[in-house]
Amino acid sequence: MPQIVEIRKADDPRDVIHRACQLLAQGQLVALPTETAYVVVASSASELGVQRLKSLSKGHVVLILKSAEEAHDYVIRLPVAADKLARRAWPGPLTMEFPKNSMGGLFLKLPIATQQLLAGETVVANEDSAASERGGVGLRVAVHDALLHVQRLFPVPLIAIADKNFARPLPRTAGEVVERFGEGDAVSFIIDDGSCRYGEPTTTIRFDGDQWRLIDQGVISTLNIDRLTSEIFLFVCTGNTCRSPMAEALFRRQLSERLKCADDDLMDRGFAVLSAGLSARPGGPASGESIATLADDGIDLRSHESQPVTSRLLQQADHIITMTRGHQQAILGEHPELSARVRLLSPERDDVSDPYGGGPREYQDCKQEIERHVRRLIEQIPLSR
Repeated sequence: MPQIVEIRKADDPRDVIHRACQLLAQGQLVALPTETAYVVVASSASELGVQRLKSLSKGHVVLILKSAEEAHDYVIRLPVAADKLARRAWPGPLTMEFPKNSMGGLFLKLPIATQQLLAGETVVANEDSAASERGGVGLRVAVHDALLHVQRLFPVPLIAIADKNFARPLPRTAGEVVERFGEGDAVSFIIDDGSCRYGEPTTTIRFDGDQWRLIDQGVISTLNIDRLTSEIFLFVCTGNTCRSPMAEALFRRQLSERLKCADDDLMDRGFAVLSAGLSARPGGPASGESIATLADDGIDLRSHESQPVTSRLLQQADHIITMTRGHQQAILGEHPELSARVRLLSPERDDVSDPYGGGPREYQDCKQEIERHVRRLIEQIPLSR
């Protein structure tokens, strides 16, 4: 029988995490909670652990990454849609599979037996769909503090039983782990943190080049995956009450006209349009002058609610479009890794003047300037989505 430890009742939770790491290093299997189910994990570097996991998993094993950024360390060229999903859905209930020939970097540093198990090369055809669906290397970034703490301390990646192609889902409680895997000494240690959040498995999709297809339906629906792979445009100014809300609204209007669709249908056509401010307070309205200026064009800004620029928002956006060079420099000063995605609205790299505090003339001039730049921006967007 495995040892079960309720981490919330432990005198020192760090000791529980250290114990899990010690057992993994010895080639033992450990069960850890995630947002979908308890997963049985092994050290990717332990021959004994790999063999034990193989015997339990029927060959369905995934590599558990610490963060979305790590995907680039394992896949030679991460497809555009996969990069979007990694930034927007991870950590979360999504597994992405890639052909073995697309794997490189740190994947090739794993032991050969681990590579083969992850790629499904040792799977024997059986009554389920494994024979026809094998051969992809699954990557996942799961959600749970206990798992994350183990990953931070453990020196090599973890591999885990994938919650796919099973007649029944993986266990949601420590007790169900014992029922499912508790015979003999298959699993030696379970970190118990109560019932997992979801009752469904992760959604699993497989990439073939830039195209993806659903392998197993789980928590995330196909519709949500489509939306998560949309092209996100984020317009940024200072307070998110004047320039960026006008840019967002004008961009929406012109893009929907070019696509010949309603504004509300842009998401279904693969585009999301947002705005935010570097010094914005949450939930503030657009300025009265901005509302009045766009009302002349039949655009209603009264429902606008300002939001601050956050690291999460920047991470999710594909195009971060700033009103001034100062806004651009402020973002890149904090996030230099975003240099390929941050640009000025003006193609000439001129600042869009701030109309705040001005009258109708200043706002009208600002609107016309933004409208001109937005038109040129939309002309550059490929619409074959």
